[in-house]
Amino acid sequence: MINCKWRKPLGIALLVATMASSLVTGCGPGNPAKGTGQEKTGGKVTTIEYWHVNSENFGGQTVRDLVQKFNEQHPDIKVVEKFQPNMYLGLMQNLQAALAGGHPPAVAQIGYNYLDYATANLPHLPVEDAAKKDPEGQAFLNNYLPNILNLGRVNGKLEGMPYSISNPVLYYNADMFKAAGLDPQNPPKTWAEVRDMARIIKEKTGNYGLYVQEPSDNWAQQAMMESNGAQVLTRTGGKASATFDSPEAIEAYQLMADMVLKDKTALHATWEEGTQAFITGKVGMYVTTIARRNYIETSSKFKVLAAPFPTFGNKPRRVPAGGNALFIFAKDPDQQKAAWEFIKYLESPEALTTWTKGTGYLPPRKDVTEDPNYLKPFMDQNPLMKPAAAQLPDAVPWVSFPGNNGLQAEQILLDARDAILGGRQSAAEALKEAVAKVNKLIGN
Repeated sequence: MINCKWRKPLGIALLVATMASSLVTGCGPGNPAKGTGQEKTGGKVTTIEYWHVNSENFGGQTVRDLVQKFNEQHPDIKVVEKFQPNMYLGLMQNLQAALAGGHPPAVAQIGYNYLDYATANLPHLPVEDAAKKDPEGQAFLNNYLPNILNLGRVNGKLEGMPYSISNPVLYYNADMFKAAGLDPQNPPKTWAEVRDMARIIKEKTGNYGLYVQEPSDNWAQQAMMESNGAQVLTRTGGKASATFDSPEAIEAYQLMADMVLKDKTALHATWEEGTQAFITGKVGMYVTTIARRNYIETSSKFKVLAAPFPTFGNKPRRVPAGGNALFIFAKDPDQQKAAWEFIKYLESPEALTTWTKGTGYLPPRKDVTEDPNYLKPFMDQNPLMKPAAAQLPDAVPWVSFPGNNGLQAEQILLDARDAILGGRQSAAEALKEAVAKVNKLIGN
């Protein structure tokens, strides 16, 4: 049964645009094509949309390859993939408009940071219910470790199917390290070492020493704050409170601000600008997701190496599990069935092998990683994957603000980031103001 708690209409212009783009979605009879297998389905083809955040330099071609192969193997289903800009925030905004127009995509990637919001506010078919309708559904779910399935659960129910899993690593330009007199085999292990090496790179080469990703989410910044001992969100007795104004959180953010504004060794730029700066040899170290491994590795004209996310001294590393779960928003029963079939395909060992090689995401199924017929040779041979795999035990949940104002809460943190790194406010000022605003939004 569809969960129908949605109640967030958006602007008319966006609504009309999304409705127009969704006209291809639907199911109905088609013309059986000889030799394609459609004869077996009487010519009926169910067309569904798949919304994703994978741009050209973030696995876009791999999405198209997977969809094409699925369509070839399933003559009774046609999947139409649609890229949604501005990452998960942009997808969520467009999704609300599509729901308001009554033409949502059948399947969409929901960032783990919007899991609570999507579950509470957007009508969907929980994948747990989809699996129950499938005689092989439980056997399919048995392929996953309980802690991985928990990434898609809200209040104990499997709402979305965990699909893409990532964590932040430190990529670095080995050639620039040598030019700066640094040893590429000894990358920084702590943030103090990152700051020192960034200074050396700046002095010796004139290039920026560091860029930490700045997309429309606070994933990497959460990793910094929580690795210094902070909690972005604290739950007590079932009640959540924003707590990212603690001394530890302020210290972590101020470190980043000092590198940008005082040392002038770190770059403050958009995610795309920062990525281009690194792959063109203008930045020595780059903290971003392992999911960009393929693009960074194939686009850089120098030797790229990777190290685990730096720690704050001896404090334990805490890196949020990034990525997304696959949600079913189709309302039509035929589309729901097609959506579940597509999800099972994306989660197959064959498709996950393609997905990991084409992006860098870690597969949610352990059996795929260890199977010599699938990812084991690749994981054994690709050195950039090793730090991400090694720090999986350090993974913590990506903060998902509860309630109806989760999107606004995320935006407040983004505004605070810009105020801090842009030099308009100190970390203490910006984070304390942001905490007050977020707590008001989430009911405190």
